Amino acid sequence: MKKGLLTVAVLGIFSVSIAEEIKNPIIKKLYEKGIITKEEALELEKKEEKRLIKHANVIKKNSPKFLLGKETHPNIKIRPFDNPDMYVKIGIRVQGTFENYKVDYKDPTKDDKDLWDAYLRRVRLEVGVGFSKHVSFTMDIRNDKANYQDKGEGKFNVGDAYLKIKKPFGTSLVNFKFYRAKIDVSRTETVKSAWVIHYDRPHVADEAAQFISHNRRATNAQIYGNWKKKIHYQLAFGDSVYSGKFHDAKGHSLTGGILEQDYFYGGKLVLSPIPGWEETKRTETYFGRGKHIEVGVGYWKVPKIKYTDSSGTHSIDRTLVNYEFSAHYNGAFIQYEYFDFDGVEKDFTDTTYELGKSSGWYITGEYVIPQLYYIAPFARYEEWKKWKGAGDYKLKSTIFGINWYLRGNTTKIGLSYQEDDYGKDIGDKKVKRIKFTSQWFF
Repeated sequence: MKKGLLTVAVLGIFSVSIAEEIKNPIIKKLYEKGIITKEEALELEKKEEKRLIKHANVIKKNSPKFLLGKETHPNIKIRPFDNPDMYVKIGIRVQGTFENYKVDYKDPTKDDKDLWDAYLRRVRLEVGVGFSKHVSFTMDIRNDKANYQDKGEGKFNVGDAYLKIKKPFGTSLVNFKFYRAKIDVSRTETVKSAWVIHYDRPHVADEAAQFISHNRRATNAQIYGNWKKKIHYQLAFGDSVYSGKFHDAKGHSLTGGILEQDYFYGGKLVLSPIPGWEETKRTETYFGRGKHIEVGVGYWKVPKIKYTDSSGTHSIDRTLVNYEFSAHYNGAFIQYEYFDFDGVEKDFTDTTYELGKSSGWYITGEYVIPQLYYIAPFARYEEWKKWKGAGDYKLKSTIFGINWYLRGNTTKIGLSYQEDDYGKDIGDKKVKRIKFTSQWFF
């Protein structure tokens, strides 16, 4: 009798243990009532998990395991059961900065500045919809640099807002984007800001983002694609510059206004020449995995811009040429870009009209250490000669820092020191920044 009771107890415990392996409550109930066997229950649960992953998922399955878990995809994507080619996606991006900002003027008659500042570098709501297997729309609403210095809370505006037609002919060689989508004037400007090493991109790259098209995404049409990830291209035309971001060599914005302008046009070609080292995604963060090497060149032009400044009314054309190189091997990453600007006015505020050129470059690198919970020291150096001619128009910038990827790009924090040295004709000062940064991305 005692033996029989012991057997029943053991079987009961074993049954509970098996049931606990089944997480789906409906399937678990069917098993407990004896309607289905253990094997059938586990098989049903696997099928259900696959079905749910297809229709709603956020975790990157191939992500490394960070201190706070696996990295998430950009946004959660939800698909309806009756048409899985359609979807809705939604997510957020928040980047916060606590900063000490110092300005040391080389002119002793000017007062230096010492500012303690805290602001939201980027805050964005990202949404998107899939209309069919090939057609989707992506956009975001943003309020960047809220509370930056004396800027106040700022206003929300639309960032990306583009219609994408992906592989309409069944090949990765031909894809289309329409409306507010980035043109590839610079690799670091094209990389999503959630995936860059340092939240503030190089000064010279930020100028490239305004030199041809406002925020490198004024309304445009583009065709792009790749061949086996070895050759990537983009061709585009569309709306060009905005007077508020139309700068002279001294950094002034145009106040007289733009009277006429043509569409910009141009393109980018990127090559991954070494087999097995193809660039599969435009990013600066690889978390110690894989390898790639690539080189690229871009050519962009605005044939005509007619504007007014203190010296009168002028009609110019603008050309930007960009060269890029990037590579990574496991934890090591390096990136270099060079920019040639043609169509730069020396000074909007004087009565003498001088038009010329500008050029600059930067190099940046990071080393991720997975064994130290994905801590990653990084550095960047930049030189930009804002006017190719007489005078001291050179800007030099140096940054050293360290990032800690707590959950990849989903959750990360960083600490950095930056020093910018402005030549005599562009400010004659040194700007020093110490920043503590954080990011929450979903």
